Formats: sequence, C-alpha cells, structure tokens
Amino acid sequence: MAAHKPVEWVQAVVNRFDEQLPIKAGQQNTHTKVSTEHNKECLINISKYKFSLVISGLTNILKNVNNMRIFGETAEKNLYLSQLIILDTLEKCLAGQPKDTMRLDETMLVKQLLPEICHFIHTYREGNQHAAELRNSASGVLFSLSCNNFNAVFSRISTRLQELTVCSEDNADVHDIELLQYISVDCSKLKRLLQETVFKFKALKKVAQLAVINSLEKAFWNWVENYPDEFTKLYQTPQTDMADCAEKLFDLVDGFAESTKRKAAVWPLQIILLVLCPEIIQDIAKDVVEETKMNKKLFLDNLRKALAGHSGSRQLTESAAIACVKLCKASTYINWEDNSVIFLLVQSMVVDLKNLLFNPSKPFSRGNQNADVDLMIDCLVSCFRINPHNNQHFKICLAQNSPSTFHYVLVNSLHRIITNSALDWWPKIDAVYCHSMELRSMFSETLHKAIQGCGAHPAIRMTPSLTFKEKMTSLKFKEKPTDLETRSYKFLLLSLVKLIHADPKLLLCNPRKQGPETQGSTAELITGLVQLVPQSSMPDIAQEAMEALLVLHQLDSIDLWNPDAPIETFWEISSQMLFYICKKLTSHQMLSSTEILKWLREILICRNKFLLKNKQSDRSSCHFLFLYDVSGGGTSQISLDHEEMIRCAPGATLRKGKGNSSMESTAGCSGTPICRQAQTKLEVALYMFLWSPDIEAVLVAMSCFRHLCEEADIRCGVDEVSVHNFLPNYNTFMEFASVSNMMSTGRAALQKRVMALLRRIEHPTAGNTEAWEDTHAKWEQATKLILNYPKTKMEDGQVTESLHKTIVKRRMSHVSGGGSIDLSDTDSLQEWINMTGFLCALGGVCLQHRSSAGLATYSPPMGPVNERKGSMISMVSTEGNAETPVSKFIDRLLTLMVCNHEKVGLQIRTNIKDLVGLELSPALYPMLFNKLKNTISKFFDSQGQVLLTETNTQFVEQTIAIMKNLLDNHTEGSSEHLGQASIETMMLNLVRYVRVLGNLVHAIQIKTKLCQLVEVMMERRDDLSFCQEMKFRNKMVEYLTDWVMGTSNQATDEDVKCLTRDLDQASMEAVVSLLAGLPLQPEEGDGVELMEAKSQLFLKYFTLFMNLLNDCSEVEDESAQTGGRKRGMSRRLASLRHCTVLAMSNLLNANVDSGLMHSIGLGYHKDLQTRATFMEVLTKILQQGTEFDTLAETVLADRFERLVELVTMMGDQGELPIAMALANVVPCSQWDELARVLVTLFDSRHLLYQLLWNMFSKEVELADSMQTLFRGNSLASKIMTFCFKVYGATYLQKLLEPLLRTVITSSEWQHVSFEVDPTRFEIQGGEQMLEPTESLEENQRSLLQMTEKFFHAIINSSSEFPPQLRSVCHCLYQATCHSLLNKATVKEKKENKKSVVSQRFPQNSIGAVGSAMFLRFINPAIVSPYEAGILDKKPPPRIERGLKLMSKILQSIANHVLFTKEEHMRPFNDFVKSNFDAARRFFLDIASDCPASDTVNHSLSFISDGNVLALHRLLWNNQEKIGQYLSSNRDHKAVGRRPFDKMATLLAYLGPPEHKPVADTHWSSLNLTSSKFEEFMTRHQVHEKEEFKALKTLNIFYQAGTSKAGNPVFYYIARRSLNVSI
Repeated sequence: MAAHKPVEWVQAVVNRFDEQLPIKAGQQNTHTKVSTEHNKECLINISKYKFSLVISGLTNILKNVNNMRIFGETAEKNLYLSQLIILDTLEKCLAGQPKDTMRLDETMLVKQLLPEICHFIHTYREGNQHAAELRNSASGVLFSLSCNNFNAVFSRISTRLQELTVCSEDNADVHDIELLQYISVDCSKLKRLLQETVFKFKALKKVAQLAVINSLEKAFWNWVENYPDEFTKLYQTPQTDMADCAEKLFDLVDGFAESTKRKAAVWPLQIILLVLCPEIIQDIAKDVVEETKMNKKLFLDNLRKALAGHSGSRQLTESAAIACVKLCKASTYINWEDNSVIFLLVQSMVVDLKNLLFNPSKPFSRGNQNADVDLMIDCLVSCFRINPHNNQHFKICLAQNSPSTFHYVLVNSLHRIITNSALDWWPKIDAVYCHSMELRSMFSETLHKAIQGCGAHPAIRMTPSLTFKEKMTSLKFKEKPTDLETRSYKFLLLSLVKLIHADPKLLLCNPRKQGPETQGSTAELITGLVQLVPQSSMPDIAQEAMEALLVLHQLDSIDLWNPDAPIETFWEISSQMLFYICKKLTSHQMLSSTEILKWLREILICRNKFLLKNKQSDRSSCHFLFLYDVSGGGTSQISLDHEEMIRCAPGATLRKGKGNSSMESTAGCSGTPICRQAQTKLEVALYMFLWSPDIEAVLVAMSCFRHLCEEADIRCGVDEVSVHNFLPNYNTFMEFASVSNMMSTGRAALQKRVMALLRRIEHPTAGNTEAWEDTHAKWEQATKLILNYPKTKMEDGQVTESLHKTIVKRRMSHVSGGGSIDLSDTDSLQEWINMTGFLCALGGVCLQHRSSAGLATYSPPMGPVNERKGSMISMVSTEGNAETPVSKFIDRLLTLMVCNHEKVGLQIRTNIKDLVGLELSPALYPMLFNKLKNTISKFFDSQGQVLLTETNTQFVEQTIAIMKNLLDNHTEGSSEHLGQASIETMMLNLVRYVRVLGNLVHAIQIKTKLCQLVEVMMERRDDLSFCQEMKFRNKMVEYLTDWVMGTSNQATDEDVKCLTRDLDQASMEAVVSLLAGLPLQPEEGDGVELMEAKSQLFLKYFTLFMNLLNDCSEVEDESAQTGGRKRGMSRRLASLRHCTVLAMSNLLNANVDSGLMHSIGLGYHKDLQTRATFMEVLTKILQQGTEFDTLAETVLADRFERLVELVTMMGDQGELPIAMALANVVPCSQWDELARVLVTLFDSRHLLYQLLWNMFSKEVELADSMQTLFRGNSLASKIMTFCFKVYGATYLQKLLEPLLRTVITSSEWQHVSFEVDPTRFEIQGGEQMLEPTESLEENQRSLLQMTEKFFHAIINSSSEFPPQLRSVCHCLYQATCHSLLNKATVKEKKENKKSVVSQRFPQNSIGAVGSAMFLRFINPAIVSPYEAGILDKKPPPRIERGLKLMSKILQSIANHVLFTKEEHMRPFNDFVKSNFDAARRFFLDIASDCPASDTVNHSLSFISDGNVLALHRLLWNNQEKIGQYLSSNRDHKAVGRRPFDKMATLLAYLGPPEHKPVADTHWSSLNLTSSKFEEFMTRHQVHEKEEFKALKTLNIFYQAGTSKAGNPVFYYIARRSLNVSI
C-alpha cells in the first residue's frame, strides 16, 4: 500500500496515531505506551519522505485536540499527555525536515501550524501544573520550525512589529513579538532582528518597546548557546555591520531609559548590545573616550555604582546585578587571548557582584525566587568558568548554616558545570572534587530532613520531566505549601540526586582517606539513595535516585567505592542494596514496581559486567567467587529496615585477605549472610512477580533470571565447579529467560508457560520456599477477602490492593475508601488466579524442602524399631503433614472446589478445577489423592450409606473432572509421583456415591464422566499404584456393568435417550479397559468352590454383554426404518456394539478356563447373528494371543511354578523386587517360616547368593555399628541361622562330636572343673560347686586347654567347611565391605585413605563374618550340643559350664575384642589377643572366595509343596502391603510395576490359599514335612541318588490341593509310567 497509495497509507498511519492518544484511548498502560512510541517513530521516519503529509496530519490532530471539551481530572491529564505526545512528534519531524521543502509547504506551516504553537506559548497560565511543560514543548517545536523556516516565522514577527508602529492602543497585543525568545537565531538572523528593531523601535509604543527589549535579550542567548563558535569568532574577527546595529540600538534604548524604572528595564539588554561591540569596549576602556562613546562609558560607571549600592535605588542595584551576571556569562564564551579587556571589565565588577548575591546575612531577593535562583546559578557557573580556583563563594554556599537557597544554587550550578561543557577552555568539574565530603554531608542531612517531613505532608508535585535535560521551572517554589521548608529540602534533595546521576565521582571522591572510611562513606551515600527508591510521596526523586544508583553501578564508579578493596566493598554494599529493594518489592511497598524491576534488571547487568571484568583481570584470584552459596538453604533470614541499613552500611568492616590481589581480599565477603540473603530475596522477588496480572512485569521478572544465571556462570568459571553449586535451578532459570522474549503472547498463554516452568524446578532453595510461603500468605488473605466480598469492608488506610495495580488505581481506591477488594476489577481476580496457579505449580519443591521422606511410604519391619530408628523409611501420615503450609493450601483448594459465592463462585470453581487438574506439581499428587480420599470417605455414614447432598455431589463432580485432567495430562514427572499413593479407595467411593444419584440428566452426565475417568485411569495403569488391583478392578467391573442398559429403554425424551446411550458407551469403554487381562475374582466367603464361583461370574457378565448386543441390533432395525434423526443414534450403537465385542473378547481372553465352557455353545446357536458375534469374539481372542495352556491338566502346578519364578526374579542391578518387598512387609511372627521358604526356593534356582547379598546388604545398611550387626532378631539373622542349620549340620557333627565326646568320656577330663568365676565358688542350692582340692588357677588352665583344643580344631577345619556356607560367609563379607564403604564419609573417600572401613570401625569387615559365624553357628552348637543333635544326651552341668565359658572366649576372639566388664574372664585376654591373627586368617580363608555355582551341592533342589503353599499364603495375605512398599520404595522407578502386576494376576488366578482358622492351623505341623523332611533329605543326600533323579524326570506325580484332613493330595499319572515302561 505504501508504494501504490502513499497518501492513503500516510493518512492511515496518522489516523492510527490519533486513535491511540490518551484523550481517545483512555489512560495509558505499558502496552499502549509501547504502541504509541512505535507509531511516533513511524511518523518521524515517514516525515523524511512525505513531510507535508505528516505535518499536515499532525497539525489537524493538534487542532482537534485543542478544541475538545473535557471534564474531570482524568480527562484533563489525558488531554495534557496527548498534547505533549503530538508536540514532541512535531518537534522531531520538523528537526528532520528535508532541505527541498517547497514554498507551498512553508506557507502551509505558517498558516496552519504556527497559530496552534503560538496558542500554547501565549496562553501560559501561571501556576497550572501542565502549562510549563506544554510551553516548553511548544517552544521546542517553534525552535525546530524556525531552523528551516525562519523567513515564515520572521515574517509573522515583522508584520506584527509593523502593525504596532501604527497602533494607537496602549495595551496592544505583543505576544507575537515574544516569539523572538523561542526561535533559532544564528549571526545573520540576529543581525536581521537588530536591523528590524532599529528601524521600527522609535515608532513603537512603550509596552511594545519593553517587549522588544526583553525578547531581544533572550534571542541573543539563543544564539550564543546554540552557536557559541559564531560568538567566539565575533571577538576574533569583529563584524562592523553587527556592531553598527548594536550601537544604534544601544543609543535608541539609552534614549528610551529616561527614568530609573526604565533604566532598570533596559540595562540587561544594553550590556548585551555592548558585548556585541568588541571595539567599543576596548575604546571606552581607555582614559580618553570619544564623544559618541561617552554614553557607553557613563553606562558602565552607573552600573558599577549601582552594583556597589551607591545608586540610591534598589531597583537599579538589582538591574545592575542582572546586567553584570549577563556580562560574566557572555565573557565565558570569549577566549581570554582574543580580548582581555572584557575580562578586566568583569573583574572590576565581580567582587561586588558576589558580595551582593552571596551574602548569607543579607540574601539577595527581588520577590521572584525562581528568577533569583537562576541569576545566582548563572553567576556561580560563570565565576567558576572564569576562575575555577577562586572558590570562596563555594565555601559560602556549602556552609551548613547558609540559607537552603544557597545550597540549591550550588548544587544546580555544579550540575550545569557537569552537563554543559560546550567550549574547550571551560574548566572541568574535577576542580570541585575536593569538596566531596561537604557535599555528602549536605546530601545526608537533606535526605534525613526530607524523609522526616515526608510523612506529614502530601506528595509534592515537582515539575514532571520526561527527559532530564530541562531545568526546573517556576513551579519549584511557586506553590504555597503548608511547610515551605520541608518542600525546599525535597527540591534540594532532587537536585542533589541529579548531581550524583550527572557525575558520581563528585560524591564518591575520598582524597587522603583510608579504605574503611571510604567504604563507609560510599555505603552511606548508596544507602541514602536506596531509601529514596520506594518513596511514593516523592516519585520524581525516586526515579532520579534509581538513575543515580544505576550510574553508581557502572564499572568506573564501582572501582571508586573503595579503591583499596573494590570487590569486597562491592559485595557488601551492592548486596545490602539488593536485599533492601527486593524486600520492599516483596512486601508490596512499591507503587511503580514494574519500573523498579526493570531498573533492577539494569543493576544486575552492571553487577555482572563488574564481576566479569575483575574475573578476566586476574583469574588466579577468582576463588573468592565460589564461596557465596546462593542456595542459602541453611542460613537464617536477615531483616533490614531503614534504620538497620543506615546503621550497618557506614560501619561495614573490611575482611582483608592474605593475598596481594584485591580480589583475594574478598574471600570472606561473598559468603557473608547478607550476600546470601540478598540472592535469596532477589529470587523471592522474581518468583513473586511471575504471578502478576501485568504481562510486562512477568516478562521482566523472567528476563532477570538470565542475569542470575550469568552471574553463576561468571562465578563458576574456574575448573571443577558446577554452576549448579551456586544456582541449583540454573537450567529452569535459563528457560525462563528464553521465554521472556515472548512479548506478543497473551496473558493466559504466558501464565500457562510460567506454570509449566515452575513445575520443572527440582531443587528447593531458600528463595523458592520463601516465595511460596509469602505468596501463600497473600493468597490466603486475598481468598478471605474474595469470599467475604462485598460483605466485608475495611477501614480507610487498610485497603488491600493488588501488588501490580497502577498508581492511579491505588489513589482512586484510597479516595473512595472502597471495599477490601474490587471484584469488578478483573486484575484483582486474575491476580488471585495467577497466585493459585503459582502455588500449585511450585508446591512440590516446597514439599520436598519440608520432608525428604515420601508422603505415604511403607516402613519395613527389618528389625525392632528401637534398633532401626535412624534408617527406616517412616510412614508419614496425611495427618502428620496437616500443619505444613502446603497441606493447608491443598485443604483450602478442596474447600474452594465447591465455592458458592454468588458473584465469582463459578469462576473460582472452574479455575480451581483447571489449575489443580492441569497445573499441579506432580510431587503434590500423593497428598492430593489422600486428601480427596479422606474427604470423599466422609460422604458415607458409619454403616456405609451415602450422605447425599448438593455440596457433596458438586465435590464429587469436581473431583472426577480434576482426576481426569490430571491423568489425561501427561505432565513431565507425573509418572514418578502418580504411584506414590493408591487411588483405589477413592475411585471405589466415587462410584459408590455416583451409583445412588438416580437417572436425572445431571446424574447421567456425572456417571458418564466417571466412566471416562476410569478409562483414562486404566490407560495410566503402569504409572498408578494399586494395592489390590485385581480385587479393585473386579469390583469396578461389577459396579459399572450395573449402569449398562440401566435406563436406556425407559427414557421417553430423545435427548435423555442419547445421554443414556452415551453412558452405555462410556461404561462399556471403561469395562473394556478394566477387563483387559483381568482374571475374575469372586467375593470370598460365599461357600462356593473357587472355579464354580468364577464360572458363575463369567456367565453373569457374558449374558449381560449378549443382551446388550441384542439390544443394539433391535434398535438398529428400528433406526433403519425411521431414518432422519435416528442416524446419529445408529452411529452410537455401532460404536457401542464394537465395545461390547471387545469386552467379551477381553473377558474370555483372561478367563478361558472358567469361561470357554459357557461361550463355546454360542458357536452353534440357532441365531445367525449370535453365531457371527461368537466367531468375532473368538477371532479377537486368537489375535490377542490367548494362552489355552490354562486348560491343561497341569495348570495349577504351572502357575505355582511361575509364582516361584516371579519371587526369585532378579532385576538388572541384581535386585529382587518381590522377594525383598515380601521380606519387608511380612510380620516378624512369620519370619522363621519366610526364612525357610526363601532359602529353599532361591537355592533350588541356584540364586541363594543373590538372596543373601540383598538381605545382608540391607542388614548392614541399617546397622548402627559393627557391634550391632546380626545381633538383633532380624529376618537376615534368621536366614543366616537357617542356612547354617541346614548346610552346616554335617560339618558340625564331624567337627564337634569327637571333641565333645573326648571331654565327656576321657579319663583325664573326668574330674576337671572349668569354673573360673570366684563368686560361684560358694555352695549354691545345697551343692558345693568346687571341690576342696580345686583351685582357681587350675580351673583357668583347664578351660584354656580345652578352648585351645577346640579353637585349633575349628581353624584347621577350613578345608572341610561346606561350600554353601563358604557362599554365605563370602556374601556376608562382600556385603559388609560394600555397605561400609558407602557409609564412609565424603572426606575419607576424597583423601583416598587405604582402609576406609577400618578407619570408621575398630574392626574391619572380615570381623563381621567371624562374629556372625560363631554367634549364629558354632557357639550355639558348642553350648547346646544335645539340642543341636550332635550328642545323644545332655552333658553334665560341669561340662556344660565349661562349654559356656569356652564359647565366651571363642566369641571374643571372633569379635576381635578383649574382656573388660567380666573381671573373672580377664586372665584369658592374653590367649584371646594371641589368637586374633589366626582367627582372622581362618575367616579370610572361608570368606575370601565363593565357589562356583556348579561345584556347590544344591541339596535343596527339591521344593516341597509345603514351601510353595506357604509362599502362596504369604504373598496372598501381604499382597496389599507389597504393593504399597513397591510404590514407595526408592527403587520403584528402576524396577517398575511389571513384577507386581504379574504377581497380582497369578494370585488372582490361584485364588485365596486353602487353610483353616489360626486356632486349628496345621501349618506348624507341616514343618515336619518341610524343614525336618528337608534336613533328612539333606543328611542322607537322597537328591544325589540316581533312583530319585530318574523318578523326578518322569513327571509321574504332581500335587494339587489338600484333603479334608489338610494333607497334600498327590496325583499319579499312570499313562506316563506306562509309556516309559513300554
């Protein structure tokens, strides 16, 4: 369009600009500001090519806006903003005006635009808050206009002058003459103005003459300030024509100045006209002056007299001061070398001038404070430029007791010196650096007084300044405040802050000061500025303070904070600033918080630049950067308010390092609490801005995360340090930063992205935890206000407002004294919604921070609780977490799910449903599931009857929707957490509740949604946790099939029929998913045999499905006849029929054994369609790969075989999921039986070593020390004991029987006593324990002799040691080594110590083998040889006592410890100690290597039916606990749920174990047929005999079931025996 129709295109852009002006679009926000700026830039660029079109369009807009009628303060402000935008755009367009503009365009500009501009200049209203800015902006437009269109503007002025020459009115309009003050004037243009004035001056009336005199002076300064080089050249090469004009006008004006009043009016212009005549100045400086020049000399003499106060007229003195200042100012634009006379003239007056203007005892005043201040500033600046070293007047202005006006003048003079240095010979500001200390004191004192008076006074209206180049106008002191002094301090404070902004070195300079003093003064300065940032009553000062702080954070400035230790000082001061600002942001004490956040982003950029620069300058000393742990998880919170900042900052102490580098001195600094807390507070602030309803605030906060990451990158630049050490969530922060570029995204999409990223935060830090808790507190408050709206009203001053509202909204709400929250304001509710999403998404990390244990983990009973206290996985109940903020939050969400607020109830319910279902952190799923379960369980009374209420129904419906969203939404990380809490109870209760809702439309819809939920649940089956899955799924099928065909035939309304058919469809789809691989499991205890009950259940479902198919067929026939609307129903029925066939296929597939007999007859049914349906079902089950092995005669044995395989199944990492789960959940009363079963089964599979490894590793892991290892009555101990008993019986018989018989029967031992305890020497129970001839020493020798004989026999028997027991010892040795090595400290591992285990415990791991072997194996046999089956009868008490004492000595040797407590055993310590090494060698010999599996005699390869049945019973009874354990176990992710699923399916097929009540149980007697029988088989090595092996290979016998007496029933298969015989 721009190419083909340029005029239309330009007009379209102009129209768009017009439409987006505040007066038409309303109050501006961030986005409209950006859009307006974009349109403005677009017009400025177009004006370079289509100048006249753009200017014409803007002029018309300005004209229309000026003519608009407005009402109210807001409309007035919008009008003012619109005018400013238009004028600013016009100025920039005119500044870039093309040179080839036609005359026609000039005419157009003069006729149309000039009158509009003049309107703003002429209609200036004194005291109006907007008028000054509008006039400044309009004068800028006029200046740009006159640059390229001077003739047009001059023509208007000249015409007006001509009109005034013939005007007879005394009060003529002179506004057009005043345009001279604002136009662009160069040397030639000034000459034209002077010539025109000379020509017409005399003919003008007095009022016009005064206007010309005043305006010409301003025009002169326009020329000098914009074209200083031209003025300088005037003194290098005098221009006669300029001088002639100036002299003529001087004479005319001199003639005009007849009275004192007129002289006072014309002297400032006269001195300017004299300055334009360099040669005349030189002439009148001579002693002899020409007659024509005498009036000039006389003028200067009068000026001096008036300045010295000798004129007798105050008016002339004031005028002389003005003229003299003008002379001084003009002289600064002249080089000393070009004309020294003018400087002599200046010096003759300047002393008197300064005495007049800067006299503290008699301040100069003309009644117009602004003009006086400007005059004094001009004087001070000019004097500095003339002689920078004469600073007496500086000292006067700096003096503490000087008037505040002097301070204000000085500060603004310094600002002008810094910002305006157009000429080379003007001195720089560094000449004033020596006064830094006084300026800092002035700043501190002014700050204190301004803030002190701030609370008692309303917000001051300083002159708004869109750019900071304009000087403060007459508004500064024009208002009449209640306390003028306080206001003057605020204006001085603003000027001081601007001064810091202009040149921070001026206040940072600390000549001849030590490091601590320098740091203290810098800290005080920055602290002061930081306190100004949140000052809402002084917005201009706050904005300028931010700019100043930004400049102070530039690289060069930071180096000046403390040159002795720049890095340390940087960390101290910058961190305090960051902490304070972020604290204010998070406590909602900032109004323009988004702007402050933008500024904070710039501060972070500056910080990183500084860190990067110092890192690059000296990498060797970068180690300090890594001492600052940003996670701050363990630090306590620090709270700094105004006073604390002031108190701690100036006195900040330096901690100098030992190194030479300045960076090394910071080693202690970056780790200080304030640095960590600043980082934490910054994180908190950024997190909390993520829930702002203001898109820009969210995007800015997200972009700030990038700079956090950059800082971490810089600080981890040294090798071997991960960035995650400093920023644990670095990766997510970088993602936040990348998303911050999505400027065009909508609010909802952005929040969705934010919540997705919040869910990805893995590591809890002090920052995200505090942010969550703070947000939660604000959310709770907002929730209460919303729920109570509009009932609750709060008092004035307590109005709770949104953090991110604009200033205007805040003011309006305070003015109205309105309610606590305004629900008509969408931002308020949106903020609450955003907060809710934030808390949902981030809650998981906070939960993780609170407790490392899972929410519903199972506690393994591996031993007595008091022995395992430090190691057990504890069962954390829902009630236990009830007081945590996260738990409270979830509770609150559940109550809001049924919020019935009349205004926003629906919105709240909808948002809660969506946020919890779609945005909740997966880590909170277990807590949510448990709370939903507990809540829904309260909807039933003690008898299980449903408590039907509207609220309960609403909660159930919401729960269904949330659960469906949650399961449908495959959130990252959801799979890991879904299975941590079972949803079986909740789902069953949902179905039970919904069942009684009836058949109304709403009830049918809820049922349909519930069925859909069930289907989704089965899709996520692998991720979910089921304790009794088969039982649960069977129950669900039972309930859901009740809904099929429940009401579809009874409904009369067509719509209801459609809904019921939808319910049929949804029910069947759910049933299909439930029946997949589901063995039917009838209710227990109905007295019917298992297979018969299964068969009846199958028949029930199969019949139902057949009836449904028939129903579908009948309705289809009707539909075919009626057509029309019924076609939709036909499609539904086709889908329903397909689902029904699938359901039948799944049912038959998983239950062929009990169902085929019922279904096979359908293949021969007389109805063709029924036969076709059966063929379809049969085809599907064949496609699904149905196993017909279940019909085989050996099916039961095969299933038991698979159960054994499953229990002995080993994972990739050597783990035994089912076996270990069983070991962890079986009650301790059944551990003996479990030990026997596990050892028998695993040994039969040649996997005994793997079982022992898992059990021993767990035992060692839970042991507190070596001394407690295998001492408790744990399952591992029982397994070890069983192994020793079964595999070591023969070895012990061979080893101990000869030794014991010798001691008992040999003559030399017949009368020997072994008692060594003196306390037992006395007569006990009438029997003397010692013979009179016996001695203690003799007994000790006998005991030692016997012990030595036994000990040597034991350690020399290693070659006879059974290979199975070698496996046990080796496994124990390896497990102990491995586990204790893992328990070694990080420091020990890093230092690579040779013997890590021995460093941790006094004994190394081989000691565990010896200790356990003697404790559990050898010593029990020695102490009780009769009970162990080694001796036929009990030994005499004397021998028994000896054996017992001997076992103590042997145990001490094995334990590698000496006797200390028992005094009577101490004499044996030498013997014990001397045999440590021998015992150690023996233990190493039997444990250091493991025999290969094929060399081990697996005597237990026969598995008795008693063991298999016991296994079945143990698994069945503990099925639910096994599921819970596997879900909560930390290895769940690695193992998966497949083993448990297979086990549950097998158990469902096998059914419950057949056993009698506990009182009559025969399982104890079955030990005879199990362990005793197995021991018999082992001892006689029956398994190795060829007859047994041959019999076993024939498979002639198999066992199934038990007899009425409870004995196992064996079946003999004769045909197999016959086949073999034949």
